[in-house]
Amino acid sequence: MAALDDTHARGPDEHGLDRARLERWFAVNVQGAEPPLAYERIAGGRSNLTFRVTGAGAGEWILRRPPLGTTLGSAHDMGREHRILTGLARTPVPAPTPVAFCADEQVTGAEFYVMEFVDGVVLRDESDVEASFPEPERRRVGEALVDTLAELHAVDADAAGVGDLGRRDGYAERQLRRWKRQWDASKTRELTAMEEAHRLLAARVPEQRDTTIVHGDYRLDNVIVTPAGDVAAIVDWELCTLGDPLADLGLLMDYWAQPGDEVVPLTRSPTLAPGFPTREELAARYAERSGRDIAQLDFFVALGYWKLAAILEGVYARYAAGAYGETTDEFRSFEEIVEQLAGAALDGARRLA
Repeated sequence: MAALDDTHARGPDEHGLDRARLERWFAVNVQGAEPPLAYERIAGGRSNLTFRVTGAGAGEWILRRPPLGTTLGSAHDMGREHRILTGLARTPVPAPTPVAFCADEQVTGAEFYVMEFVDGVVLRDESDVEASFPEPERRRVGEALVDTLAELHAVDADAAGVGDLGRRDGYAERQLRRWKRQWDASKTRELTAMEEAHRLLAARVPEQRDTTIVHGDYRLDNVIVTPAGDVAAIVDWELCTLGDPLADLGLLMDYWAQPGDEVVPLTRSPTLAPGFPTREELAARYAERSGRDIAQLDFFVALGYWKLAAILEGVYARYAAGAYGETTDEFRSFEEIVEQLAGAALDGARRLA
């Protein structure tokens, strides 16, 4: 994590934080927030900005706000994300407990919310895995991840108070329309593979058999893991909605890189470290734990590749425009990765019956 200067700047800084106003807001809205507050930008997020906030006392929290500049769609709706976490707090699903929401953009330039800090490790790459878990313990981590996904998909959305989060039918069709709009709005070049994959997928959408809460970006580095290998909390709920649960499983398969894979969606993957279950083993375990038919999984794997290409193109465009307040060498590789993902989506779409 990159530490930020703690001086009380006048107005939002390059990270979108107005320190003086935030400190006054925390004092009123967050119990135990004792000034001065320190902020650390949590690396790894490629959409909304996430900061660890530490008070002068023992308090620690997480603050989430949209990226700087223009945003696209509900993925940057902080009120919606806060409401999802509020609903999940009523369920057994591990997720951070929300603390407070701020709709007043005068505080720091955008709506934001604060949630509890959850202790544990985030496994972003092979080195994180090797530092945290011996090889024999890594299978347990993978199994806990897919078991938690099945648990999420078993939640009654109405009972959790999020039954109106989105339409219940036509999930795949809606995803194809939504991310096609984002692609058209943010693309930096024309890609024939994206257009052709979209055409084929739209023509081959399977019947939606189930509707559940769908995380929308479920992967190993979007959970916090305990030292025992359990899931302490699922994070990054910005793409959550109601829809077909196989979409989460298909996207998890896309992210679950294995040695020899030609496409690694985020340039690096924790699952390239030895000891994790295979994609086939994870899918079979999900089917067993959820009792769900996964015969249409290949469609959602192809859809996941296509969706990731659209998302990363948007991230790439925002990075290039300075919406994250800083740039990294990693973002420069996104242009090529988007092309690889589009190719993988097209290959998968062509193989569908």
